[in-house]
Amino acid sequence: MPHGDADQGIRTPKSTFYDQGRFGRLFPTLPGFAADTPTVRAALVELGKPGGIMDTNESPTADPFALIVDPTLSAANPDNPRLTAGMTFLGQFLDHDMTFDPTSSLARTQDPESLRNFRIPALDLDSVYGGGPGVSPHLYDQSVDHGRTTMLVEPNAGSETVCIDHVTRFDVPRNTQGTALIGDPRNDENLIVDQLHLAFLRFHNRVVADVRDDLGPLATPGELFAEAQRIVRWHYQWMILHEFLPLTCGDALVADILANGRKFYHWRNSPYIPVEFSVAAYRFGHSQVRPSYRANFGTSATDRTLQFFAVIFDHTATGTDPADLRGGCRAPRRFIDWQTFFDFGGGQVRKNKRIDTKLSSALFHLLGQPSDEPDSLAIRNLIRGLTMEVPSGQRVAAAMQETPLPAADLADLEPFGLHKRTPLWFYILREAEVAADGEHLGPVGGRIVAEVFHGLIDGDPSSYLSQDPDWTPTYGTDDEFGITDLLTAAGVVGALA
Repeated sequence: MPHGDADQGIRTPKSTFYDQGRFGRLFPTLPGFAADTPTVRAALVELGKPGGIMDTNESPTADPFALIVDPTLSAANPDNPRLTAGMTFLGQFLDHDMTFDPTSSLARTQDPESLRNFRIPALDLDSVYGGGPGVSPHLYDQSVDHGRTTMLVEPNAGSETVCIDHVTRFDVPRNTQGTALIGDPRNDENLIVDQLHLAFLRFHNRVVADVRDDLGPLATPGELFAEAQRIVRWHYQWMILHEFLPLTCGDALVADILANGRKFYHWRNSPYIPVEFSVAAYRFGHSQVRPSYRANFGTSATDRTLQFFAVIFDHTATGTDPADLRGGCRAPRRFIDWQTFFDFGGGQVRKNKRIDTKLSSALFHLLGQPSDEPDSLAIRNLIRGLTMEVPSGQRVAAAMQETPLPAADLADLEPFGLHKRTPLWFYILREAEVAADGEHLGPVGGRIVAEVFHGLIDGDPSSYLSQDPDWTPTYGTDDEFGITDLLTAAGVVGALA
């Protein structure tokens, strides 16, 4: 998404006494990893360029199916045995729920405390609910309870002819130009996160129906909506704390935080988004993206020629039903069969990629970027860390009383002059690779991510941790609840036989 030039030149002090806004710093006294000079910028551009040391160099003409089944085509981009392909996009959805900053720039130094987060820093699904039925009526189905209880979804006409079970699939609502009518437009960046957003809409609608049965005919629409929203939010927060974080950050680290509390993420007035999290640690998911996916099984669970395989992004793809998995389109075949992305026990699931310093080649040429800004995601991340004055990985590790990575583990950065003052994003990727074989984050990255997520939920007065910490989920089984339970309850898991 393009970034504007609002508040150019406005700086606020990096101080522990500053009343932190919605963005801030975990370690405000640490300096940025380097001064913003032409030499440093040139080094970062070289490090993150297409074909550089962070590029996995998959062939742009490789068959999408072959990229999945032939490991020799992705030799520099191995699969992650711990995490399934869908966790990458669940992570993207969570990111969009926490923050929305349309004003920061790659062109100048920024202080995060001067930035405005247009999204409340909480895990409360405002990316789904918007301002609620009264403020965001376009998100709600006006044919039910006068638009006061139920999220709007739309059938994907013709999808019943290209899926195994011949059941019509759904899409997020769109206007006549195909623009998604959703609480956060970024959730229409690709087909997978778009359909995940749809799943949350339909999960809410399922809960509304159940609450209607539980509360009876005397319940007002406002009561129905408020109770359904609470139930959805609490299940969502449980899933984050008990499934997403352990898988992503390591079981032992998350168990320690849940039992003993946080060490580094604290706030003065209310929770905020630390720059060490948003600009560095939580961008680990970029290294997990596969070059291609099976979006759905089409009309056959066994014949791959009848299934929909595609690369994640393809600049040459055109039309209303392009050959890649970009968002912003509706066509009969543009739906997701979730059995590829999460483990429902049928053996069809695929893995995502290891957390390391390699990114799939498609991410070095992003779609829709301003012509005066780089379209390499790696360059954008590295420059963002520079303009936001994010500390080096070595300084952050020391501040967290973790032993910094030895020089030998960063020797490939010596030609760039970054082996002793490593950008935190790159450092956290390399740490995961060294400390956890890329299966989950390492001690620095994992603790930053887990503490911020826990803190955002713990600091939300309406969360289950604040209101009822002994609460357990009612959807799912045995007091547990994960993403497969959510998708099943939402009714978006099509039959494959």
